[in-house]
Amino acid sequence: MEYTTLGSTGIEVSKICLGCMSFGDPEWREWVKGEEYGHELVDRAIDLGINFFDTANMYSKGESERVLGDALADYDRDAQVVATKGYFQIDEQNPNSGGLSRKALEQELSNSLDRLGMETVDLYQIHRWDYDTPIETTLRALDDAVRRGQARHVGASSMWAHQLADALHTSDRFGLERFATMQNHYNLVYREEEREMLPLCERENLGVLPWSPMARGYLTRPHEEFTATTRGETDDYTQEHPYPDNGGEEINERVGELAADHGVSMAQIALAWLLHKDWVTAPIIGASRIEHLEDAVEALEIDLSESDMAYLEEPYEPVPVSGHE
Repeated sequence: MEYTTLGSTGIEVSKICLGCMSFGDPEWREWVKGEEYGHELVDRAIDLGINFFDTANMYSKGESERVLGDALADYDRDAQVVATKGYFQIDEQNPNSGGLSRKALEQELSNSLDRLGMETVDLYQIHRWDYDTPIETTLRALDDAVRRGQARHVGASSMWAHQLADALHTSDRFGLERFATMQNHYNLVYREEEREMLPLCERENLGVLPWSPMARGYLTRPHEEFTATTRGETDDYTQEHPYPDNGGEEINERVGELAADHGVSMAQIALAWLLHKDWVTAPIIGASRIEHLEDAVEALEIDLSESDMAYLEEPYEPVPVSGHE
């Protein structure tokens, strides 16, 4: 395993972050696996040297957090870096279980900590931008959470670059805890973040944690086989992203070609491309099988040449912004 520094936090994290959306309650989404699998996946991740875990209160409506907390209870908590998120409404009867108001943040962070079985989470992230709550209100609530010792650092997720810039300026103006990380949508067939968001993160020294690094499976198999898995067939959200558009199918084919040339999987080539990007800290890898996680770790050893990188990138053309909702 290789390790790197998480933005300006000084925390050392594995260059692969285990995303915990794939385990929890299968009734939430058909492709999610249960508690036993979650424990096995976390155990194997730690065996492989992964020390960075990302979850959210919305994943299986909190069940992912509970399973992760139980799985980590057998290990040295100080050796693990745990991140979770809040924003999406998880209780249909309680509108204040969502959003970024002070009430929502305080109660949902407290609930997340209870499920995780932890007094402090290393990174607490806003899952999306809340257009109904002033960013100053959100940042003051997050700053208080850090001062109370409930979170060590705070981070953001998919939003417009001007919103992140506004948030950073507000923090600086009022002396509030700054966002230390950006968890955004970024992969070979979705590169709109390169225009403004990633240069801003690089300038402000934010850790970058791409979600959907393999385009929710689109880059792991030939594009004509994309719906061959349970997730590809049943996850409507996957179909909403513009992955096949504007060069996406050709990029998929080129990933397949390079995978054959290197004697590795398509998923490993797609991940290796991300790992070669200086502004990426740690891609968030979800795994429906233990072997997928093992393959992801092996991708750290793949050396792509400049010509390989250019060959993969050349067909890409702009697509509509996707993932901010």
